[in-house]
Amino acid sequence: MRLHRNLVFGVIDALNFIFNENEYADKVVEKVLKYDKRWGARDRAFIAETTYDIVRWKRLYTEIAEVKAPYKRADLFRIWAVWAVLRGIELPDWKQIEPTPTRRIKGKFDELSKIRKYRESVPDWLDEMGEKALGDELWTKELHALNEQADVILRANTLKTTPIKLHDILLELNVDTEFIKGYPDALKLKERSNVFTTQAFKDGLFEVQDASSQMVAEFLDVKPGQRVVDTCAGAGGKTLHLAALMENKGQLIALDIYSRKLAELKRRAKRAGAHNVETREIDSTKVIKKLHNSADRVLIDAPCTGLGVLRRNPDAKWKMQPEFLEKITATQKQILSDYSKMVKPGGKLVYATCSILPQENSEQVKTFLESEEGKDFALVQDKNIYASVEGFDGFYMALMQKK
Repeated sequence: MRLHRNLVFGVIDALNFIFNENEYADKVVEKVLKYDKRWGARDRAFIAETTYDIVRWKRLYTEIAEVKAPYKRADLFRIWAVWAVLRGIELPDWKQIEPTPTRRIKGKFDELSKIRKYRESVPDWLDEMGEKALGDELWTKELHALNEQADVILRANTLKTTPIKLHDILLELNVDTEFIKGYPDALKLKERSNVFTTQAFKDGLFEVQDASSQMVAEFLDVKPGQRVVDTCAGAGGKTLHLAALMENKGQLIALDIYSRKLAELKRRAKRAGAHNVETREIDSTKVIKKLHNSADRVLIDAPCTGLGVLRRNPDAKWKMQPEFLEKITATQKQILSDYSKMVKPGGKLVYATCSILPQENSEQVKTFLESEEGKDFALVQDKNIYASVEGFDGFYMALMQKK
């Protein structure tokens, strides 16, 4: 593999922004890829994939490189050199790269790989908490699965096409996909490619959405003509799926505390041809009170630690602090208590997170059902989705019905 200096320098810049400036990896990669318009698809893929790879294995690589934060530029080159050696890439003779003890790197890798927190590259506190929450065996398997690169999964927009038609359309565009058993609208890319540039995407025929995430809207059991509220809609991945399942009939109210996310949702809904979506910013408690006892279905896709989606957001494990779990579980409890009041008698509620921790999931639901606000609800079913079992993102969802 021939290494180009400007591409490696791009990776070093990206690592500096992520590790030293505490910026988000996805935004950093987007920014760095704009450096040089002449970079082709392979150049861009090298920068993005190398950056994410080093972020994912940060603890292991920094331990081998014997460097500590804050990282000087020379330290970042040392980390990159460890990555290259472990991938069997011959190091170039550049002044930025000191003589690298290849054998020592491999020896240290073998030694550290025997210890889970180094092998799977997680902070001590997270490793201890995960083992306590899930048990040694499941946590070990789950950590390993969450370090795998995530597949690219599409959801066919059934307002405009079918999964079979979409498969054929994409094939004509040289994008080969396969169906996933048990996921009715999902297609998996056989090879990674930038599907956002295709005409099929511009025409709103699909969204990029993980298979586990696609199960949430299905779980809510919506019907055309109902009043459905998506309470933490964000940019609307699940909202658009709900609109498709409702066949554009009925009222779908998308709520969020961030107006910029709702603006993005509106743009996406227009492209998808989802006409029954109405956005409302939660700028006061009145927004929720107006909807009390009025909705057939309510989705609470709650803010969470995001531990189930570390494959996509590997920098989250370095940004997260132990006290965040306490803070976010308090937020989840409040949201469940407040937003559940929108469900009318006989209506259904789904509480979902992209976390794998019981504290955010089954324990939250149990606390809610035992509370004053939850006493009229009964648990219909809940589901834990583990990356190590299903091969997709880690998720939790609980379906409850109001008496």
